[in-house]
Amino acid sequence: MKSLEGLTRREWLAGLAAIGASSVLPTGLLRAQAPAAANPRRLDLHHHFGSPRWIKRVAEVKRQGWQQFQDYTPARAIETMDKSGVSTAFVSCTEPGVWFGDDFAQERADAISLARDMNEYGARMMSDHKGRFGLFAVLPLPDIDASFKEIEYALDTLKADGVGLLTSYGNMWLGDKKLQPVFDELNRRNAVVYSHPTDAPCCHNLLPNTGPGTVEWNTDTSRSIFSMINDAGATPNTPGQSAATRYANIKFIWSHAGGTVVGLSGRFLGGAASADALTTPPPPNSRLHHLRRFYYDTAQSTNPVLMQGLKGLVGASQIVFGADYPYSTIVNHVNGLQKCGFTPQELRGIDRQNALRILPRYVNA
Repeated sequence: MKSLEGLTRREWLAGLAAIGASSVLPTGLLRAQAPAAANPRRLDLHHHFGSPRWIKRVAEVKRQGWQQFQDYTPARAIETMDKSGVSTAFVSCTEPGVWFGDDFAQERADAISLARDMNEYGARMMSDHKGRFGLFAVLPLPDIDASFKEIEYALDTLKADGVGLLTSYGNMWLGDKKLQPVFDELNRRNAVVYSHPTDAPCCHNLLPNTGPGTVEWNTDTSRSIFSMINDAGATPNTPGQSAATRYANIKFIWSHAGGTVVGLSGRFLGGAASADALTTPPPPNSRLHHLRRFYYDTAQSTNPVLMQGLKGLVGASQIVFGADYPYSTIVNHVNGLQKCGFTPQELRGIDRQNALRILPRYVNA
């Protein structure tokens, strides 16, 4: 098979048709866990990529972290995966996505074209390196019609594993009713929806001498989660008609352990965040019910304070491995998880088994 560089678009599309299918914690908490299996076959659900066109564009704009992509290649990614026991990485576009300013109308045509370019490049990675990459496809939101077309092309033709969205688009977070047609279609398809944070126009430079990765990205994730579970007119621990209830068939994955959701759990849940309430099953379609059906990756979050808090809130079964490559070595997240107080069984779930519940076609990867 020809490489990514040598394959023409027509040849590649023809080929696709044939592919188919510490001091404040208990004494023992920081102790390293039992070694993971010799071949853990980790599934990395927070792993970024960039087509040459996207990498060129992000270098021109110089958003935070752009330097990490200047020597990016799929081969280098696989080399890093092999060093950390990752069998398959599900690639997604990091922030700022496929438009780079605050006025989508000015970049609409380029954003639609760049989304297609990224998705076709990701599909070629899947084809050239079978079993090593999956794809969470880029959508040109907030353009609803263009996103419908990209959903159909990415999921039906390119065989992407789901879609990768940002937590906000302009001043719309994912639970916004304006985005409802797209989510209704994803719900109809029982899709996997991975999300990555960005900094919304409201909040680019709120704190002096502070990059958006310090506070804003995790905060934007929590804003988006709340926009999904906010059941207007209901009390925090009473079922209501939230966006998350409407999109019951979607498997949501939130980055960075859900951002600041652990710290905000009392404000999100009220009495449902009490010790007694957390030990009993939540009412169907309540806010806690949805928080406990969502999935959360470990990217940049492998410390015992956050991991144990997340486990207490949603359960270890909802935590999936994610390493934020190329912003990490991957192995640093593997090593960090060993010291977060998880049992060997919980670690096996985080490394692989939890993700297989929503991505079962990778059971043999």
